[in-house]
This record gives sequence, structure tokens and C-alpha cells, in this order.
Amino acid sequence: MSGHHGRHARQHEQDEQDGTISRRAFLRRSSEISFAAAVTITAGGALLNASEAWALEVKGLQPQTMKTLILVARDIYPHDKVADRFYAIAMKSYDEKAASDPATKAQLEAFVAGLDAAAGKGGYAGLGWESQRVALLHAVSASPMFETIRSGLIVSLYNQPEVWPIFGYEGESYSKGGYIKRGFDDIDWI
Repeated sequence: MSGHHGRHARQHEQDEQDGTISRRAFLRRSSEISFAAAVTITAGGALLNASEAWALEVKGLQPQTMKTLILVARDIYPHDKVADRFYAIAMKSYDEKAASDPATKAQLEAFVAGLDAAAGKGGYAGLGWESQRVALLHAVSASPMFETIRSGLIVSLYNQPEVWPIFGYEGESYSKGGYIKRGFDDIDWI
């Protein structure tokens, strides 16, 4: 988390004070609201995102906890071009571990409950501004569970082959003869 979020928080506060809102703030707010509104919890304990056509069965955690964890993942590593389903896939391993390990389940549920309590009435997922959620994450960034989630996301989010093209990564090259014969020096932006 960087000073980047702090600038946006100050801009949001200024927007709220003078009653105006920038295009960037409007679009960001719309996308944040769309996640909370788009992901619904079914009676069977699954998360459903009709706008992106994906569903995730939740087995170990409370569905609301899983919904919050997906949003936490997006707030830790925000990428506008990465669909929510990739964050859901990245967080699925925590649900699977919670299903088989009561201690992990209790730790994750307590972590999310702490975020919800700190957020107030609507809980963490109910906070409308990313900068508000990031401030809460910053406050708990020294906790072991935050660090577990943050470090786990490095592998579980960025190691999904379907995400690689979004970032311009073509994948491993050894099986294809290496990078030397596949344009290792074709970067045109340096």
C-alpha cells in the first residue's frame, strides 16, 4: 500500500466536501459498488456473480466471509483489468483449508470479523471507497493473518495462467525453445 491510496483518499474527502466528484472517482466508485452488488450469496452457501458469469461454492467459511476475503484480495493487489473470478480462485484455497482445519477457519473468520467491526455498520464490504478499505487493511497489516493472505496472493493470484496475458506475460519458454528464439528483446517500451 502506497502514498497512491492516500492521494485518492484526500481527493475523495475533497469531493465529498464540495459536493463534486471527478470522473475517475465516479468510475472507481461504480466498480467498487458493482462488486458488492454483483456478488450474491445463495441459500446453498455459494457466491454467485451473474455479471461475470461465475460461481464459487463455499464449503469451509461463511459465504459472507469469503465474499469479504475476495474484496480484501482485490484491495491488496488492485488490478482493474483482472476480473473478480481470478481473485475468487486465488482465495478458494483459504476456504478449502478452513473446511479441513478448524483453527484456520477460526482465524479467518476472526480476521474478517475484526475488519467488519472496524468498518462499522455495513462491514468491510459495505465501505464504498477503496481508500477507506485500504486504510483498514493498513491498520491490520502487521497481523499474521494479513501477512498470510498478502503473501499467499503472490502465488495464488499471479500464478494463474489465465491472468498472465493481462499482464503481458507469455508463460514459461523452456518447452518452446527459450526466450532467445522467441523475442526476448522485442520490448518496445524501454
